[in-house]
Amino acid sequence: MRHNKKRGMKLGTDASHTKAMKKSLVSALLANDRIKTLEPRAKAIRPDVDKVITWAKKGDLHSRRLAIAKIGDKEIVREIFEKAAQGMWADRNGGYTRIMKLGPRKGDGAEVVIMELVTEAVTPKGKAKAAPKAAVTKVAPAKAEEPAAEEAPAKEAPAKDEKADKAEEAPAAEPKAEAEAAGEAAAE
Repeated sequence: MRHNKKRGMKLGTDASHTKAMKKSLVSALLANDRIKTLEPRAKAIRPDVDKVITWAKKGDLHSRRLAIAKIGDKEIVREIFEKAAQGMWADRNGGYTRIMKLGPRKGDGAEVVIMELVTEAVTPKGKAKAAPKAAVTKVAPAKAEEPAAEEAPAKEAPAKDEKADKAEEAPAAEPKAEAEAAGEAAAE
């Protein structure tokens, strides 16, 4: 019977093909750490990838068997469990994937994305708030540099004179180049 089988996106195919496609995409993402796919497919496999990584963080036998059932490849499961045991996602509670949009596909305009596993460490919110406070203190010294900005136009004026001197020297170099070109033409 088909009771309660309407969960998830259909992705334009029947249920068995959708299930196989999601299994293949999840195993490809976990094996390669980055895949290029369509946006609805990437959004559809994101919960499955998060489940597998959460099981890997648990690391017990039951979680390993659930991951093998979900992915279907023992080697990929072993690699993911090793990465999780090394602490790759130890400080992260969910959100193990990132989706970056590439734009529409040329033939049919379908939105193409790159989906990748997140490997960076999580920055706590306390540290994120501390950074703007440091930026505020940096603004105060910038006001002290305003008199230096007024002196800058005076320094630019000699630079213009230097450019004029170089411009006067440049025409002297051009006749030499023309003479060399004429000598080469005569030699031919």
